[in-house]
Amino acid sequence: MSMIKPWKLISLLFILQLLAGCESKLEQTQTTINQQVASAESGLNRLGSSIETGSVRNARLLTEYAQVLKQQKPELTRIANLIAEDATRKGPLYQNLAMRLNDVKAETVTLDNAGGLLDELARIQDASKASLFNDALTDPINVLADMSDGQLARVGAISQYAEQSAGAGADYGAGSQMVGNPNYGGWQSGSNGTSFWQWYGMYRMLGDLTGRVGYSNWSQNRRYSYYNDYGRSRYTSPKQSVKQAAVETKTRKSFQRKGQSFSSPYAKTRSGSAGLSRSSYTPTKTVSSYSKSNKSFTSSNKATGTKATNSSGSFRNSGGRTSRGVRRGK
Repeated sequence: MSMIKPWKLISLLFILQLLAGCESKLEQTQTTINQQVASAESGLNRLGSSIETGSVRNARLLTEYAQVLKQQKPELTRIANLIAEDATRKGPLYQNLAMRLNDVKAETVTLDNAGGLLDELARIQDASKASLFNDALTDPINVLADMSDGQLARVGAISQYAEQSAGAGADYGAGSQMVGNPNYGGWQSGSNGTSFWQWYGMYRMLGDLTGRVGYSNWSQNRRYSYYNDYGRSRYTSPKQSVKQAAVETKTRKSFQRKGQSFSSPYAKTRSGSAGLSRSSYTPTKTVSSYSKSNKSFTSSNKATGTKATNSSGSFRNSGGRTSRGVRRGK
C-alpha cells in the first residue's frame, strides 16, 4: 500500500478543519437565533397578556370607541366589531406578528440567511413592545373616530377638522388610515394596468366609505397614518414588503414612460402625528441587512429608494389641535 504524500495529508486536514469551523459557526448561529426566537415569543406573549388585562390603553379605547359607534350608527355594527378585534389577540396586527414569528421558526438556518432572520426577529420584538403596539392601534381607533362624524376624537393624530382645513393630501374619507396597510387589504392591478386598493373581504364595507383608491394618486397625495409614516418597517412582513416594492417600482416605470416624475409614498413623513411614544420615532436596531435570497426589507426598499429601518421622520407637534377625550367633537 502506497504511503499518503505529506502535502495530501496536510490538505485533507485543512479541509476537515475548515468544515469543522463552518459547522461550529453554523451551530453558534443557530443557537443565537433560537435564543432570539425564545425572546420574541416571550415578548409576544407578554403583549398578549397586556392586551387581555387591559394594560394597553389604546386597546381599551378601541373597544370603547366601537361600543359608542355601534350605539350611534347601528348599521356600522359589523365593521365596528371587526375593527375592534385589533384590541385582542385575534386582531390582524397581533396575528401578523405571530405568523411572522412562525415563518422564522419554519426556516432552515444557513449562514446566508441568518442575518435576515435575526433582523426580522428584531423587528418582531420591537413591534411587540406595548408602547409601540399602543401607537399602532391609533389607526383603527381613528377610523372609528372618523366614522362617528366627529363625535369621537382622534388619538395620536391631529383632529379631522384640522387636517381638512390644512388641505393635507387627498380626502379618502373614513378608513383612509388603513389604506396601504397589508393587514387589511392589498394593491391590485386593474384592467388598464394601474393599481388600486382592494380591501380584504371582511373589510369590504370600508370600500363604501373610501371609494376607489388608485395607487398613483394615493402615493402622491396620501394623508398621515401611523402605519405608513412610522410603523411600516415594524408591522410589515418581508413578503409584504416585497409586494409593496413591486407595486411602487411598476408605478415609477409607468410614470417614467410618460416622462413624469414619481416619488415614493414613503419618501417623506406626513405631518399629523401627535402624542406618540418616543419608541415610534426611534428606528429598529437590526443585526444586518436582509440578503437578496431572503427577499429582505433592504433589498426591496433599495429598489424603491427608501430605507429599511425608516420608522421615523420629521414630525410637527400639533399641540392643542389634537382632540382628546372619547366624546369631544371636531
